Amino acid sequence: MEATVAERGQITLPKAVRDALGLSKGTILKVELEGSRIVLRKSVDDAVSRARGRFRLEGFDGTDSAMRAVRGQGDAAGDADA
Repeated sequence: MEATVAERGQITLPKAVRDALGLSKGTILKVELEGSRIVLRKSVDDAVSRARGRFRLEGFDGTDSAMRAVRGQGDAAGDADA
């Protein structure tokens, strides 16, 4: 696969590469040099990571509550016999 550097220094990654790595608009890539190679790595600070922790599930007060609900243990807090 090849990509051509445009006038402003931009390249377009082939669709097969974007699809294989799950790259979408807004994904942040880190650019690194390794000798004469350019290495692109997905940044941990991509769109999904920026959204992490911003949403709450209604009726759940934390991970323990959510895990009890997933496991079918209802809303009883701190059930030790489950």
